[in-house]
Order: sequence, then C-alpha cells, then structure tokens
Amino acid sequence: MAKKKATKKKVAKKSTKKVTKKKPAKKATKKKVAKKATKKKVAKKATKKKVAKKATKKKAAKKATKKKVAKKATKKKVAKKAKKVVKKAKKAASKVAKKAVKKVSTAQGIDKKALFNSILELIKNTSTVIPDDVQKVILEGLAREEKNTTAEYAMNIIKNNIDIAKKKIQPLCQDTGTIIFYVDVPKGFVQSDFTKICHKAVVKATEMGYLRQNSVDSLTGENKGMNIGPGHPSIHFHEHNKKTIEMKLMLKGGGCENVGAQYAMPYNALGAGRDLEGVRKVILDAVQKAQGKGCGPGVLGVCIGGDRGAGYTHSKEQLFRKLDDTNEVEALAELEKDIVETANKLGIGPMGFGGKTTLLGCKIGTLNRLPASYYVSISYMCWAYRRQGVALKGDGSINKWLY
Repeated sequence: MAKKKATKKKVAKKSTKKVTKKKPAKKATKKKVAKKATKKKVAKKATKKKVAKKATKKKAAKKATKKKVAKKATKKKVAKKAKKVVKKAKKAASKVAKKAVKKVSTAQGIDKKALFNSILELIKNTSTVIPDDVQKVILEGLAREEKNTTAEYAMNIIKNNIDIAKKKIQPLCQDTGTIIFYVDVPKGFVQSDFTKICHKAVVKATEMGYLRQNSVDSLTGENKGMNIGPGHPSIHFHEHNKKTIEMKLMLKGGGCENVGAQYAMPYNALGAGRDLEGVRKVILDAVQKAQGKGCGPGVLGVCIGGDRGAGYTHSKEQLFRKLDDTNEVEALAELEKDIVETANKLGIGPMGFGGKTTLLGCKIGTLNRLPASYYVSISYMCWAYRRQGVALKGDGSINKWLY
C-alpha cells in the first residue's frame, strides 16, 4: 500500500512537472505566435504602406502623365494656333504682296490693270480721233479755200478721213508715227513699272490695229511687228507737285519728221541774225522748203536756244500746246501769229497743191543757250495732228481727257 502511494506521488509529481513544463512551453508558443502575429501585422502594415506608397506614386505618375499630356495638348493647341496665325499672316502677306505687285507705286496705289487699260485707251483715241482744237482749225481752213479748187478738194479729203477714222475707230494715217509719251508724276512714282505696262499696252494696241507696225531696227531693217525696241516708244518722265498722274501722247509721223529743220544762227544764206527777225526768216524758210512733203497743212513747234538735242526736244514739246492758246511772252505770241498769217500767203496750200491753208498753227518756246551757240529748231507736224492726254484717278483709271 505504501509503495502504491509512493508510486502515485511520483506519478503525480511527474505529471505536475509535465504540466508545469507544458505551461511555460505553451506561454512561449503563445509569445512566438503573438510575435509572429505582430510581425505579420507589421508586415501587413508595411505592405499596406508600400501598396499605399505605390498607389500614391502611381497617382502622382498619373497626375504627372496627365500634366505632361495636358502640356503636350496645350503645346499642340498653341502650335496649331501659332500655325493658324502664321498661315493667316502668310495669307495676309501674300494678299499684300499681290496688291503690291499690282501697284505701280505704293505711294499712289495704282492698279496695273487699270493703268494698262488707260494707256491702251489713250493710244486708241490718239491714233483715231483728232482733238477738237485741231479739227476746228481744219474746218476753218476748209471754209477759207475757194470752191472747186484742188485745195478745197484736198481739205475735204482730210475732213472725210477724220470722220471715217473716228466712226470706224481706225488710224487717221497709215503711218501711226513715233510713239512719244510725256508723263507727269508725283514724288516716289516707280517709273520702271510704268514703262513695262506702257510697253505691254503698245504691243496690244499694235495687235488691235490702233498702231501700225512701224518700228524698224536701224542696222538690220528687221521689223518685229510690235513697235518695241530701243527708243520705241519714247517715254519722258517729269516730276510735279501734284498727287495725280498726267499722261500725254503724241504720234508723230515720219513724213512730217523729215521736213523738220535746225538753223545755227546767224544764218548768212538768208541774212538772218541772232534776233527775232532772224528767227522769223529761218522759220518761214523751213515752211517754204517743206512745201507739201510734210502732209500739210501742218503745225510748227519751234525752240529758240538750247543745244542741238535739247532744242529739238523742246520744239516737239511745243506741239502739246492747244492751237487756240496764247503765248505768255507777248513778243512770241505776236511772232506765232505772224508766222501763220505769212505762211498762208505763200500759196503752198494743203498737200502743196496751192491754196490759202499752209499752216494750221505755230508754237514757239525758248531755252537758255551758250554765248557761242544760237540754234533755232523746228519740228513740223502734219495735218494728222495726233496728240492727246489724260489725267488719272488714284487707281490708274482715266479721270478726264486733256484735249
């Protein structure tokens, strides 16, 4: 019995020991589990933080990407706008350039097409229509001639020629002459542009028959049929204080040009000295020598003084005056009247057939000269006194006719 109790105690002690041993072991296990749980929680938190960070980074990246995209989109929009602005600017610039091309001068704003049409119209009218002041004097000459004479017949042919040319819009004469432009322009006018347009208008007028094919190469005799070449047409520009442009045109035939004359005074063959009486003698001598060769009755343009070249140029410029005007210099006004009256008493008459109408008018101007020289230059214009002029509007179209 005692042994059994002892054995039970030992067993109890062992079991107690085992229990006591098991308790600390369980606690340790719990601690380990707790630690693991804590680690897991920490790990989870860390993972969550990492995930949160990643999410934050992604959001930030997305925002950055959106910003970049927005910036790119903005840049594209700006670029598109800039392109549009550039395109608009280019279009505007091209329009301005086109307008500028059309303009002969930016200061005057003249349209090329309008100017071309104006020059063409001026050429047409000059070639086909005698100015009113000239026709008036021709009709006075016809009335002056005796009935049933060769002179009256010649004057009637001239009158009929004028009427037919105007009605049919055809040249007054088969020789449409040297084309001489005098252009008064404002400051800053581009002369080269005008010259190009003028040449085009001359070519067109020739194609349309308003001008005959008269311009010939002096060395080869070649006629290109366009009336364009060195010195053809002859264009003289003069600057004036007006803002407008005035163009005058003269078509001077070869026949009347051939009987022009120039005298170096004193002219001993006539006993003509360096005075107005000497000038009168040489002018009437030129008329006498011309006879009917210049297709009379004619008109004289005279220059007293200048050199040989300037004298002839100025004598032609006198032909732009109207036949019914009066010279501002009284002595020259008297001389002009005397020359016409005296010439019409010479009996040369129209076309040299005799009669009372040898001259239709005489216009005299002067230039300064050197003491050693005294020239009298005489330009003869035939009855087909073709000169006309226009004043232009700001755009280059015709505002009014000058004759």
